[in-house]
Amino acid sequence: MSQSKSIYRYGQYCPVARAVEILGDRWTLLIVRDLLTGTRHFNDLARGLPGISRGLLSGRLERLEEVGIIEKLEIDEGRRSTAYELTEAGDELLPVLEALMHWGARWAFGQPLENELDPILLLWWMRGRVHTERLPQERVVIRFDFQGADDGTYWLVLKEDDVSICLHHPGFDLDVLVTADIAAFYEVWLGRRAFWEAIRQRDVQVEAIPSLRRAFPDWFALSHSAEAVRAAVNK
Repeated sequence: MSQSKSIYRYGQYCPVARAVEILGDRWTLLIVRDLLTGTRHFNDLARGLPGISRGLLSGRLERLEEVGIIEKLEIDEGRRSTAYELTEAGDELLPVLEALMHWGARWAFGQPLENELDPILLLWWMRGRVHTERLPQERVVIRFDFQGADDGTYWLVLKEDDVSICLHHPGFDLDVLVTADIAAFYEVWLGRRAFWEAIRQRDVQVEAIPSLRRAFPDWFALSHSAEAVRAAVNK
């Protein structure tokens, strides 16, 4: 693994200082987080990090490649398609991120702020956590009517081989309508509140035929952080 350039140096011969020289830049650990949870392509990384410019994301990826945390692979030379893979050094950051997740859940994770409630980002995260093998039919169309800091209507189209986010009506019959306070839905997704508690308090409402309404929460795994958040809330 190569050493960091002098521009990033703290001037301390210390392993913590050396690690922070590589990982301490804004966005870097979130990029590593997403790579550790299976994101491989530039556009997908950009969708999961909507606050970062494409130029800055490109620079951060180049930096991570330079220091040996990721490698860039040509996966289809004819289409010039590339993917990013973690190296051994990158894979060994998993317990570091898990430790940060547990610490953050216990000591830094309170109520969501308004500027953190991005509905498209929430649906993007949910898209990657669908149990497609549990779907009751070939296609399930869900409409989300979010209320709160950023009102809006969005759709998820769930199929066994694909999950799509739509910002406009997808042209298929609706199966499930979810009306939710966006903050409450984030809290459910992150494990701060139980789904059925939010239903009882009417912060989340699901309208569908009874079999689909009962099955709806089983189609999604919660956030990778939900278990840590739930443990912290219940301490």
